[in-house]
Amino acid sequence: MPARRVLAAAVALACLWLAPGAAANPLKLVSRAKVADRLHELTFTTPALSKPTKVRLLLPAGYDPRAGRRYPVLLLLHGALDDYTSWTRPGSGEARDITRFLPLIVVMPDGGQGGWYTDWYNRGADGPPRWETYHLRQLLPWVESHYRAVGARRGRAVAGLSMGGFGTMSYAARHPDVFSSAAAFSGAVDANVPPGTPEPIVDGSSSLDGGKPGDVIGRRADNEVRWRGHNPWDLASNLRGMGLSLRTGNGLPGGPFDTGTTPDLIEQIVHTENLSFHRRLGALGIGHAFEDYGPGFHRWPYWNRSLRKTLPGIMARFRHPLRLTGPLSYRSIEPSYSVWGWNVDLHRRALEFSSLRIDGRSGFSLSGSGSASVATPALYRPGATYRVVARSAQSGTRRLDLRARGGRLRIPVRLGPANPAQEQFTAGGEPTAATRVFTTAVRIGRLG
Repeated sequence: MPARRVLAAAVALACLWLAPGAAANPLKLVSRAKVADRLHELTFTTPALSKPTKVRLLLPAGYDPRAGRRYPVLLLLHGALDDYTSWTRPGSGEARDITRFLPLIVVMPDGGQGGWYTDWYNRGADGPPRWETYHLRQLLPWVESHYRAVGARRGRAVAGLSMGGFGTMSYAARHPDVFSSAAAFSGAVDANVPPGTPEPIVDGSSSLDGGKPGDVIGRRADNEVRWRGHNPWDLASNLRGMGLSLRTGNGLPGGPFDTGTTPDLIEQIVHTENLSFHRRLGALGIGHAFEDYGPGFHRWPYWNRSLRKTLPGIMARFRHPLRLTGPLSYRSIEPSYSVWGWNVDLHRRALEFSSLRIDGRSGFSLSGSGSASVATPALYRPGATYRVVARSAQSGTRRLDLRARGGRLRIPVRLGPANPAQEQFTAGGEPTAATRVFTTAVRIGRLG
């Protein structure tokens, strides 16, 4: 099978991650109300959150649930100290007017006053709020099963402002098989800069949701790798093959929508983060749109303008999706993850990054420590036997003959001795050489 067809198959299989009915969805609809023309408000309960939550939907003009036409979906995220109404609230967001003539379903969920679009760490106890789980594993599948949505990566985009800009790029980088486009407006897209700044901002805003210092991602001095595993800058390589947009001001007075003369500290901070992220994407050779519009504060007129300027590119990407070519790569700190239809379960002691390179039907490479079990997508003939050859400098060469069950192969992978503790980053945040990283390359060929 040509590489292009294998990648296309992987993308199609990845859509099962959000496929309606793929697993029981615990999301329960409590109420539904029409707020205005095209604008609807829904209330849900979910075990991912400790209390009912609301979401607003903008439907296309003339939307008919009985018609055959399907529409792409934009997940539109709000900033800190705000809520799900912000993008359609008079005097704030103008999403209703901006999308009036677009064939687009806009989903605007609540993300907490300071939820930071993560499943909270809660000092190791986990549990609610689990915003990432709610938004991506529950809400999007529910919308796509109850409305005339495309229901595939090529028909999904995510965008957001400030804290929502962090959520946008973090969601896109942690789940590159879910979204075709991502856009951040004044987004907090690099939690590594300015040094010492992001943690108090995260802790301060999350306190409005009842959080204590360290509840969201953990205290950074003890959980640097956890911060890195959610930070768009550190996950930037996952964004290849996606339409990306960054728009930011520099926080200095003199912009077209400003009247004050005192610099805006928040916009200055996110400006620094956007410059850092822009340079990171450039260093990786990942194409993206970047607008530094100079003087401008952290205010709604700029975000509305950014949405207006960004939507034509998103809609064009929906019409003409990027063709994925060559190997796919993904890095993550999670001990278990699914991406592009591949499932990886790592067996190791420490929380650390692993990297997966997918070469299509012919095999893959995995880097990290310890061992793993890798389940392929259904790329193979059910019941047929395949020769699997795994090579690494640490473990040498292993040959296994495995039968494809349901078209999938489950392959045990030896990497190398598990690192005894998290030493990938120092308490101050700098990478170290203490963590050993082993790479095993796996080739797959059919017997007979």
